Amino acid sequence: MTSRREFLSNAVGIALITASTWPIRADQGRSRHGQSDSSASNSGRTTQNTPLRWDVLLAPSIPAITSDLPPGEKERPWPPISSTLISGERDAVLVDTPITVEQARALANWVVASGKNLRTIYATHGHGDHFFGTSTVLERFPGARFVARPDVIKVMRQQASPESLATFWNPRFPGQISRHLAIAEELAGSVINLEGHDLVSVPLGFTDTASTTCLHVPSIGLIVAGDAAYNGDHLHLSESPDEQKRQEWIAALDKMESLKPRAVIAGHKRVGNDDSPRIIGETRNYIRDFERLAMRTTTALELYDEMLKLYPDWINRGALWTSVRAVKT
Repeated sequence: MTSRREFLSNAVGIALITASTWPIRADQGRSRHGQSDSSASNSGRTTQNTPLRWDVLLAPSIPAITSDLPPGEKERPWPPISSTLISGERDAVLVDTPITVEQARALANWVVASGKNLRTIYATHGHGDHFFGTSTVLERFPGARFVARPDVIKVMRQQASPESLATFWNPRFPGQISRHLAIAEELAGSVINLEGHDLVSVPLGFTDTASTTCLHVPSIGLIVAGDAAYNGDHLHLSESPDEQKRQEWIAALDKMESLKPRAVIAGHKRVGNDDSPRIIGETRNYIRDFERLAMRTTTALELYDEMLKLYPDWINRGALWTSVRAVKT
């Protein structure tokens, strides 16, 4: 067994907050917690000599400036955001970046400290809180390519539009988001090659937004799920107020589960939670509980209170508050 580490970034550096063991067969790579695209291997496929490892950096929760607060809450913190570094002997692929310039600088420093050559940044989906920091990271790694699937890029352009920035993102994070946002280029095919290992972009369809994906690394049993799976964090269901969209999300969870991962990285997670594949089932159960209670309740507040009874310790109640109002309008 090898160690799995999770890191939490902060304004002054990076602090190790958990360390535990994670079972994995030696012939399937090393795994630590803290992506055929030619961008990752210009000289063609190489032999799998060095097993891959993975590390996760959690950008810490930060306040979102808004008067739209859940009942009884005095602030609305944005939940921690996961960025995953998958690395071989020399090179690495980074999956998703956080929102603010400060968070992205901490992420870039962390990647530099790894000693790896960052070849590719991959975006799992188009929500701004998972790619707005990319331009800042690219300042440190100008040779890296930023890639995503074509349908993901469409969502990214919507999120980075002047209207979206002016009405949603900048009011919540004033002066904190880069004024020069990077938009991904189209991923060639569905596979990123990292030192002979395939990192597979898997289309998932609608989950917490349209056109989402996960990144599957078969050699180490890893899925980087983006926002298709949550980990101790209330789900963003406000974009799926109807049952059909929620069923599409469940189908995406079933698809990920069929890959039989041994570790699943959620785009948002409660600090200290492990990355067990059980979070796929937990996300599915949350959606089913939400649907069941939505049918039994009359008002948004009633649905909110009933969900909190089932999930009292999950973070990001603001997401739950917007979700219940989307179905109880």
